[in-house]
Amino acid sequence: MKIRFRILLVIITILPTVLSADVSVHALFSDHMVIQRETVIPIWGWAKANEIITVETSWGESVQVITNQDGNWQADIKTPKAGGPHQIIIFSKNKIVINDVLSGEVWLCTGQSNMDFAMSKFVNDSKEPQYQPLVDYIRNEVTTVNDDWIRHIEVPQTTSLLKKKQNFQANWRSANPEQIGKITATGYFFAKELRKHINVPIGLLECSWGGTRVQPWISEETYLNDENLKAYFEASRKESLETIKIINADKYEGENASKSLEKWKSNDEKSEKPKPKIHPKNDKQLPATLHNGMISSVVPFKIRGAIWYQGESNAVFMTNEYEYYLTAMINSWRSEWGQGDFSFYWAQLASFKRGNEEADKGWASINNQLRKTLKLPNTGMAVLHDIGEAKDIHPHNKMDAGKRLALWALKNDYNIPVDAVSGPLYQSHKIEGEKIIVTFSEVGSGLMVAHKHLLSDAVLVDEPLKTFEIEDKSGEWKPAEAKIISKSNIEVWNTSVANPINVRYAWSGIPVGANLYNMEGLPAAVFSTEK
Repeated sequence: MKIRFRILLVIITILPTVLSADVSVHALFSDHMVIQRETVIPIWGWAKANEIITVETSWGESVQVITNQDGNWQADIKTPKAGGPHQIIIFSKNKIVINDVLSGEVWLCTGQSNMDFAMSKFVNDSKEPQYQPLVDYIRNEVTTVNDDWIRHIEVPQTTSLLKKKQNFQANWRSANPEQIGKITATGYFFAKELRKHINVPIGLLECSWGGTRVQPWISEETYLNDENLKAYFEASRKESLETIKIINADKYEGENASKSLEKWKSNDEKSEKPKPKIHPKNDKQLPATLHNGMISSVVPFKIRGAIWYQGESNAVFMTNEYEYYLTAMINSWRSEWGQGDFSFYWAQLASFKRGNEEADKGWASINNQLRKTLKLPNTGMAVLHDIGEAKDIHPHNKMDAGKRLALWALKNDYNIPVDAVSGPLYQSHKIEGEKIIVTFSEVGSGLMVAHKHLLSDAVLVDEPLKTFEIEDKSGEWKPAEAKIISKSNIEVWNTSVANPINVRYAWSGIPVGANLYNMEGLPAAVFSTEK
């Protein structure tokens, strides 16, 4: 009798917990969140099969849905004008209350370390003293910021080789001294610039991971449906599965690690010390792993658009194919979200001194391929080669990086007049005898030769254009002279090259002296006319 009583007591005790767990909602839908304003957004979660879920809002919208056989539910609901705070209530047998909800603009922030690095990463002294004023600026920003209408949530850095993640654990944070340290610096200064011009809340949804290539951010479906990508994916996946079998064998990791270490020591430790083998399930560079582990968990959260800062890790990996992979990624994300061609803006890489010629030219090539990806609709690019740091791959000037990305959004997404959205972009060229005439778009009021110092505006200088090169018939690139001949044209030449073939600009990881700007103070993009 006592045993039955105890069992009944346990059932009574846990019953409320069981019932309260019936309905759950995705982590994005939590206190302090930002929803996309004046549209229809999906809210989704999980419960028992065939259960009625009710969603009610403080702005007067409500909807009921029924979970499918797998227990998934999604409710589409209209959102109010910008502002808040609002409340969302989700209930069936149990109730979930989401407080302090703001309606505004939501942007996806993604890429590698220059998007991943939060504000706290930039408060340490700079590696070169001339950049210390930038550190001082950020230190002041971190201690004085107080904008509750800039909010941020970050998807945990997670790999998944075979399965798509559906959810994660994270919280929304606000731009205040206590929380700003964990907010992406590039994303924050992008949001800050938007806030200057549009008085609405800005939500930053971050999916980024330092050191990652473009390949892991692309979905498995995209690889398999593209004949130009399929072979790479299938070869990588086959190798991964074979590696997993070997690693799972008894004593594999221990024995092989010991042998590699002994060999390294016997060689007087002259080569690079061997690293433990990464299990494929933990390898952030494998194709589709970050899409599975991170991107898939936030689709189809309603966004205005995306900003992307990546390419450093592809400067020495499948460099020549980068444009194709990035194009495939953007197209596939747009398809997955089902929002049409949402705005997608990215940064050309800031200047940085590379370790060898291959890496140096690879850096320039990635920048050129980023430029060429502008062929996609509703895209834009911030040029950053003039705000880099030779000794730091993570330059401190995220202030200008954020501003330049925001120019595209202000004009294209919010109809805010801006003097120029970009520096000069290569448009076309023609060969006239010994000279090549280059025509640019995005020239604003016209072209100029200029210098920029730290956060100051670029200023006109009296000096010749620099860092131009011309290719001769033999395929050799030679330094070239150049001069501005009209509002949108320059001519380029080298007196020793009678029949020039191509021209390129700022073709280096750190193009010292690159000085072509438009009158609005934005630098010309790295480019090459070589096909």
